[in-house]
Amino acid sequence: MSNYDHFRCKPRLPKFANPKTYDLHLKPDLTACKFTGTVNIRLDIVADTKFILLNAADLSVDSKSVRFQSETGSKGFEAVNVELLVEDEVLVLEFAENLPQGVGVLFIKFDGTLNDQMKGFYRSTYEHNGVKKNMAVTQFEPADARRCFPCWDEPACKATFKITLEVPSDLVALSNMPVVEEKVDGNLKTVSYQESPIMSTYLVAAVVGLFDYVEDCTPDGVKVRVYCQVGKANQGKFALDVAVKTLGLYKDYFETPYTLPKLDMIAIPDFAAGAMENYGLVTYRETALLYDDKHSAAANKQRVATVVAHELAHQWFGNLVTMEWWTHLWLNEGFATWVSYLAADGLFPEWKIWTQFLDESTEGLRLDGLSESHPIEVEINHASEIDEIFDAISYRKGASVIRMLQSYLGPEVFQRALAKYIKKHACSNAKTEDLWAALEEESKEPVNKLMNSWTKQKGYPVVSVSVKDSKLAFEQRQFLSSGGSGDGQWVVPITLCCGSYEAKKSFLLDKKSQTIDIDEPSSLSNSWIKINVDQAGFYRVKYDDNLSANLRYAIESKRLSAMDRYGILDDSFALSMAGQLPLSSLLTLMGAYREEPEYTVLSNLISVSSKVARIVADVDSALVDNTKKFFINLFQYSAERIGFDPKQGESHLDALLRGELFTTLAVLGHEETLKEASKRFQAYLEDRNTHLLPPDIRRAVYVAVMKKVTSSDRSGFDSLLKVYRETDLSQEKTRILGALGSCCDPDIILEVLNFLLTPEVRSQDVVFGLAVSREGREVAWNWLKNNWTHISNTWGRGFLLTRFVSAIVSPFSSPEKVKEVEEFFASHGKQPSIARTLKQSIERVQINAKWVEAVRNEKNLADCVQELAFRNY
Repeated sequence: MSNYDHFRCKPRLPKFANPKTYDLHLKPDLTACKFTGTVNIRLDIVADTKFILLNAADLSVDSKSVRFQSETGSKGFEAVNVELLVEDEVLVLEFAENLPQGVGVLFIKFDGTLNDQMKGFYRSTYEHNGVKKNMAVTQFEPADARRCFPCWDEPACKATFKITLEVPSDLVALSNMPVVEEKVDGNLKTVSYQESPIMSTYLVAAVVGLFDYVEDCTPDGVKVRVYCQVGKANQGKFALDVAVKTLGLYKDYFETPYTLPKLDMIAIPDFAAGAMENYGLVTYRETALLYDDKHSAAANKQRVATVVAHELAHQWFGNLVTMEWWTHLWLNEGFATWVSYLAADGLFPEWKIWTQFLDESTEGLRLDGLSESHPIEVEINHASEIDEIFDAISYRKGASVIRMLQSYLGPEVFQRALAKYIKKHACSNAKTEDLWAALEEESKEPVNKLMNSWTKQKGYPVVSVSVKDSKLAFEQRQFLSSGGSGDGQWVVPITLCCGSYEAKKSFLLDKKSQTIDIDEPSSLSNSWIKINVDQAGFYRVKYDDNLSANLRYAIESKRLSAMDRYGILDDSFALSMAGQLPLSSLLTLMGAYREEPEYTVLSNLISVSSKVARIVADVDSALVDNTKKFFINLFQYSAERIGFDPKQGESHLDALLRGELFTTLAVLGHEETLKEASKRFQAYLEDRNTHLLPPDIRRAVYVAVMKKVTSSDRSGFDSLLKVYRETDLSQEKTRILGALGSCCDPDIILEVLNFLLTPEVRSQDVVFGLAVSREGREVAWNWLKNNWTHISNTWGRGFLLTRFVSAIVSPFSSPEKVKEVEEFFASHGKQPSIARTLKQSIERVQINAKWVEAVRNEKNLADCVQELAFRNY
C-alpha cells in the first residue's frame, strides 16, 4: 500500500499519459441493476514511467485484463499490479518496466452497479402499462464518468469517443452521436455510434429505456428530437420548438454552427439537477422539459424555455470550448445563464426577461453578502468539493458580472469578441483570462484589471452616495448582510441618471471614495438621482436621506424604470437586514409600491414581504397582525386588478403574477383568498376538468388549503395527497409537495416530512417539501436530527444533501439555535460535501438573530406599522 503514497491526495492526475480515443463497450443489465464493460483507450505516453494513473470509482476492475500495447512495437505489456486508491478515486496500473513513449492502446475490463444515487451510470424507474421498469441513465458532471468506466476524468483531458451499447432489443438506446450500426441477436441488440468530436469525459452520455419522441429539423439539417415516457410525446413539442429556434439564434450570435449532426433532449424521471448539457444528448428533469397545455402553469413554460436555452448555450460554451479546470466552472455556468436570457428575450420579447434577470442577480447578491461566500474562481483540491460550487455564485453572480461587463463594453463589441473567443478555443480548453484577453483585444478597455476584482475575491461593494457642497460624493466598502465590514475593494462601473433617462453619466470608481460634479447642481436638491441605472452593476447603493426621499417620490409618481424600482426596493431590504436602514424606513418605502404594475417588481415585493413578516414574528408577536394587514392592503390593488380567473388574451406576466400574488395572500391568512381557494378546490375534487382551478393558481389554492388544515380537521391534507397520488405529471406533484409545508400545525408538518421519506416521493423531489411554515421549523429541525443518518446515506453522494441543511437551518433567528446546530453537526463527523453550506446556513441564522435584535430596539416601529396598516388609500 505504502508504495503508492506519493500518488495520494493530489487534486489532479499526473501527466504521464494523454488519452486520444476511448473505444467503450457497455452492457447494462436492467433487471439485476448491474453493468459490464470494456474500454480500449488509445493514449500517448509522454514520460518515462512504468505507471499509468487514471480515475475510477465504485468499479470492479479485472486486473488480469489490464494490458498495454504500443503502436510501434509488437510487444504487449501486462500490468503486474492494479490498485484502486479508494479515497482518491484513482486507479494505479503498474507495469514491470517502463512503457515505450508514444502512442499505444490500454485495455481494461470492468463491471459495476447501476446505482440509485442519480450519478455515474444509474437506474431510474418508470411505469409502462402499469408495470414498474428500470431505465439506465448517465450523469457524469462533475466527476462521475469514473463510476461508469476508467478514464482521465478531468475537463482538460479531451478525447474522442466510440461508444457501443449492448441492450435488450425492444428498448431505445441513445448516446451523444447518431447510430452507425445496429445488430439484433434475439433478445439483445448491439448498437454502435459514430465517433464523437473531441470532448471531455463529463459530457459523455448514454440512456437506455422505453421512450416516445417528437422531432423536427433546423434549416441547416440538424435533426432535433425530444424523448419522453411513452404517452407523453405531445408534452415535448414546446421544448422542441424552443430548441430548433435557439440553435439558429446561437449559430448567429456565436458565428459558429452547432457542431454535431443531431441533438436529442430527453426527460428522465429521476434526475438530481435541473438538466445536463451532455454533447448531443441533453438530459432533463421532466419538469424542465415537458409542457402540458392543460396542466402546466406559465411559470412551468418559462422554466422549460430558459432551461433549454441554458443547456443549448453549453453546446458552445462548455462543450465546444471547455473550462480548463473546475476553478473556471463559472465560465460554463455563468455564461450559459446569461446567454439563456438573451435567447429567451429573442424568442419571447413579451416576457420582459431582462427585467426578470434581476431575480438572478438578487440571489447572487444574497449569497455573496455572506462572509462564508467564495470567489467566482475557487481552488478545487478534491473531486468531493466540486459539487458545492454549483451554486448562486457560479451561476448567478457569474451571469450578473457578465451582464455588467456587456453593459460597460456595449453589446456589439461584446458579441464580436465572444465569436472570436469561440473560434480560437474551439475543441480545446480555456481559462477566465482567455475570455478577458478576447474582450480586451476587441474593446481596447482594461477588462482584465476591471474584472479581476470581481472574480478573484469574494463579495461586492455597497456604494454610499451623498450630496456634499453641490457635488455627489461616492464611497465604496464591502457589503456584508451581517452588518460587519470586509476589506474588499472593487473597480466599480458607476452609472447615474439625474431627473430623467435622457442623459446617463458613467465612470469607474476604482478608489475607496470619489467626488463628481453634476452639470446642474440645482437638480441635487429637488430631483431624483438614480445610481446603477437599470441595475446593470453587481453592487448595492445606499443613498443619503434626501436622495432617498426624492427616489421614493419618483417611484410613487411612476418616473423610474421597472429595473430601477426593483433595485431601490432590493437594496433597501438588504440594508435593513444588515442593520443599516431601520425596518420602519423599509416598510414606508414598500408603501410606495402599492400600484406597482410590473410583475418582476411585485414578485420581489412579495418575496421581501414574506421575509419581513417572519422576522417581525420573531421580534414581537404583538406586531404580527398589523404587519400582515399592511401587506394584505399593499397587494389588494394588484389582486383586484388581476382576479382569480385568467382573462382572454392576458399577458404571460399576468399569469405568473396571479400565482404568486394569491399564494402570498393565502400565506398572510387573507380570509377572502382562503374562502375562494377552498371553494375552487372543492370544485376540483368533484371534477378534475373544472375551469375553476387553472394551473396558474393551483399552488396558491393548495397553500390556502393547507393553511386551514389542523390535526382535528385534516380533510384538505388527505385530499391533496389523493390528488398527488393520482397525477402522473411531475409539475403537479412538485406543486403539491411545495404547498404541504404551509400548514401551521406542527403535528401535520411532521407527517408531511415523514411522507417525504416514503417511496411515494422520488428522492430528487424531496427538497421541494422542505420549506415549512414558521410554526413548523422546530419540528423540521428535530426531524432532520432524528433522520440524519438515513438522509445522509440516501442523499450524501450528491448536492441535494446541501438543500436539506440550508432549507431547515437557515430560517432560525436565535444565537441558541446556532450553538445547537454547531454541536449537532460537530458530533456527526466531518462531511466535506456540506461543509460550506453548513457554515453559510449558520451565518444566515446569526444574521437573522442580529436583525431581530436591531428591530427590537427601533423606537417607533409599532406606531409606524399601525399607521401603515390603517392607511386609507
